[in-house]
Amino acid sequence: MALSKKTKEAFLGPLNANNPVLVQILGICSALAVTVQLKPAIVMGLSVTIIVALSNLVVSLIRKSIPTRIRIIIQLVVVAALVTIVSEVLKAFAYDLAMQLSVYLGLIITNCILMGRLEAYAMTNDPWDSLVDGLGNGFGYAWILVVVAFVRELFGSGKLFGLQIIPESWYVANGGFYENCGMMLMPAMALILVGCIIWFHRSINDEKK
Repeated sequence: MALSKKTKEAFLGPLNANNPVLVQILGICSALAVTVQLKPAIVMGLSVTIIVALSNLVVSLIRKSIPTRIRIIIQLVVVAALVTIVSEVLKAFAYDLAMQLSVYLGLIITNCILMGRLEAYAMTNDPWDSLVDGLGNGFGYAWILVVVAFVRELFGSGKLFGLQIIPESWYVANGGFYENCGMMLMPAMALILVGCIIWFHRSINDEKK
C-alpha cells in the first residue's frame, strides 16, 4: 500500500525536522532521568512509543463523540489506562527494569509529547494517520534517549547493557591510561549531552535550509 505524502510526513517529520525533544523541547525530564544505562532508556523509549501510538489511535477513533469541554479528561483517561497496562506488563515480564524506571513510567501520563499529539493531531485526523504520527513521535523521542544513554553508560561505567566494553587493561588501576568519567552518571551531564545534540541538530538543519 502506497503511503500518502501526509502519512510519510507524520512518521518521518518527528524523527528529524520536527523532533519532539530537539525541536519542540518536550519530554526532557525523562531524557535526563532514565539515560544512565542503555537498557532502561530503550524500554522507556519503546513504552512511550507504544503509548503515544495507541492513545493517538483510540482518541482519533472516538474524537467525534468526545464533548469539547471534557476532551482533556477523556485523553488523560485513555493515556492513564494504557500506561497502567504497559506498567503491569513490564512488572510481569521485566520486574527489575520496571523498578528501575520507577515513577518515570507513571509520569508518562503527563508527558507533554503525548498530550501535545492528542490535542494537536489525533483530535483532527483519521485513525491511520494518527497511529503513524504517534509512532513517529515515539521513535523520535526514543532515539534521543538511546543516543544519550549510549554515551553516558559507555564513558561513565565502561559498559553497555551491563557488559564490560572498555577493556580492564586500559584502566589506570591496571597500568593503563583510562578512567571512567563519573560526571557522565550525573543528571547534569545528561542535560549537557541533550544540549549538544540540539545544537548539532539545529546547525545541520540550518545549513540545509
